Amino acid sequence: MNDQAERPVYMDHAATTCMKPEVLAAMAPYFSEHFGNPSSLYRFSRGSREGVEGARGEVAKALGAKPEEVFFTAGGTESDNWAIKGVAAAAKKKGGHIVTSAVEHHAVLHTCEWLAKQGFSVTYLPVDGYGRVDPGDVENAITDRTVLVSVMTANNEIGTVQPIGEIGRIAHDHGVLFHTDAVQAIGAVPIDVAAMEIDLLSLSGHKFYGPKGTGALYIRQGTRIESLIHGGGQERGRRAGTENVPGIVGLGRAIEVATADIEGHNRRIAAMRDRLIRGVLDTIPDTRLNGHPTERLANNANFSFRYVEGESILLLLDAHGICASTGSACSSGSPEPSHVLLATGLTPEEAHGSLRLTLGDVNTADDIDYVLRLLPETIGRLRRISPLTPAEKRVQEAD
Repeated sequence: MNDQAERPVYMDHAATTCMKPEVLAAMAPYFSEHFGNPSSLYRFSRGSREGVEGARGEVAKALGAKPEEVFFTAGGTESDNWAIKGVAAAAKKKGGHIVTSAVEHHAVLHTCEWLAKQGFSVTYLPVDGYGRVDPGDVENAITDRTVLVSVMTANNEIGTVQPIGEIGRIAHDHGVLFHTDAVQAIGAVPIDVAAMEIDLLSLSGHKFYGPKGTGALYIRQGTRIESLIHGGGQERGRRAGTENVPGIVGLGRAIEVATADIEGHNRRIAAMRDRLIRGVLDTIPDTRLNGHPTERLANNANFSFRYVEGESILLLLDAHGICASTGSACSSGSPEPSHVLLATGLTPEEAHGSLRLTLGDVNTADDIDYVLRLLPETIGRLRRISPLTPAEKRVQEAD
């Protein structure tokens, strides 16, 4: 535990968030009082059914969609798999080409790799040094065999926000469906699926203070897509399996809270983020801020520190009660450097020295002060013992 507070300084909100009390309170009756199967016909199940449909309405409202265009899933990974595999299966007679980016979450990249083994072709678009996709590259990549463009709304590692509206327009100009993984964007980026010309959108409840194991896929009415999970007739025959009623209700309440005041929330979080970024760059030499300097999530600060290794940073910070990440939580066990950072032009050594700090509602100005006090000491300590640090730099760190 750290010496600043009796709680951990949690700065890994891109990995997951705590469930808010109002979300838990909304879920509670559906574990015991309204426990009926929402697909049953008797009156007792009405409460469960109303809970599910109420949540569907909240998700639709947050996206500018219709309730009948929202389908509940077990999370963002399932939603991504369903969107990409489902469209590919439905459109295989038209063609077998998919366009995506090199910095997508592995839920998208691995799905595209799987489809490639089934005979589909995939174009992985490059990004600039900030991790942004050039809409012109999207247009140039589309062919008469392209069935889907999939580009994430905001990157989970470096926080860069993509020009989704422009990419959606380009896809539609060419008669191609557009999917976006918005898992990191809900509650942080205003979403209007009509204005942004989005056909399919993935989201995950635990990224915006909702329950884990919950998600949704927005499917524009009229979009041809095959089911991913077969069995019963739930979700209007599109997604089989008894509904996770408490989780769905919690997701609905969480998205309602998360999107109530995005501008105000971002203003408070970005002020802390900007002070954190300035403090790190001003006090720790040979440090790079990863991601776009302005077109980025309000809570994301991702750094690369030369001559040190990211996992060592995490272990020392953890000893002082600071929770952070070197990148995506889903690949934290991988020895490979971040594919996102490599795509932005970093060397493997630079990518290995990365640290992601993502802020949330639990963070305070005192947390920022504490990290800014501990982090320079931590980096200096590691550089003094690192074989990668040049001799003259090692002397400077000792001073």
